[in-house]
Amino acid sequence: MLEKLKEEVLRANLGLVEHGLVIFTWGNASAIDREKGLIVIKPSGVAYGEMKAGDMVVVGLDGKVAEGKLKPSSDTPTHIELYKAFKNIGGITHTHSTYATAWAQTGRDIPFYGTTHADYFYGPIPCARPLTRGEVERDYEKNTGMVIVGRFEGIDPLSVPAVLVKSHGAFSFGKDAFDAVHNAAVCEQVAKMAALTERIEPETKPADEYLMDKHYLRKHGKNAYYGQ
Repeated sequence: MLEKLKEEVLRANLGLVEHGLVIFTWGNASAIDREKGLIVIKPSGVAYGEMKAGDMVVVGLDGKVAEGKLKPSSDTPTHIELYKAFKNIGGITHTHSTYATAWAQTGRDIPFYGTTHADYFYGPIPCARPLTRGEVERDYEKNTGMVIVGRFEGIDPLSVPAVLVKSHGAFSFGKDAFDAVHNAAVCEQVAKMAALTERIEPETKPADEYLMDKHYLRKHGKNAYYGQ
């Protein structure tokens, strides 16, 4: 079942390692087959170097395992909530990459400081609110997804394809799993640049919105002209 998608999700998970976004068994990547309403996701707690395509777990949007011998990622309920709410995404990653996680631990959005940011994110990278005690103690992973969805009210997740969760880490989205990995890598670099910017000059102000418009829209707008 979904053998091609399993291969893609395996490669996406290995891509997180290749880009230095995860160590040990941290993080995960998934993808969804929208026609079938099925998600393929990394198994829980399995080392990246040991995983095979056949280890990927197929899960329905109801959270039930449709195929797989291993338990799905513990973050599966978060992925499910995001797929249900964000109908235009096809892949999700979750990482605890160093700089993005450091920003998440501050509870701050990552400001728009320059054109590298605007090439991928049409606005600040948002940080979702802290979960309440009740949300943590009951349905923690599902509620993580819900606070992300709440933070994205009025925001297109493919225009701002990453989010921080307070005191936790980063989730990134894309049209497929590979795109989500790409955006996770960019999110980490943008987070690093922003941290260094504030270290060099703590009083730095966000760049002008017209500069954001130019750089984002020349790459992603209806009249985009970046690339071949």
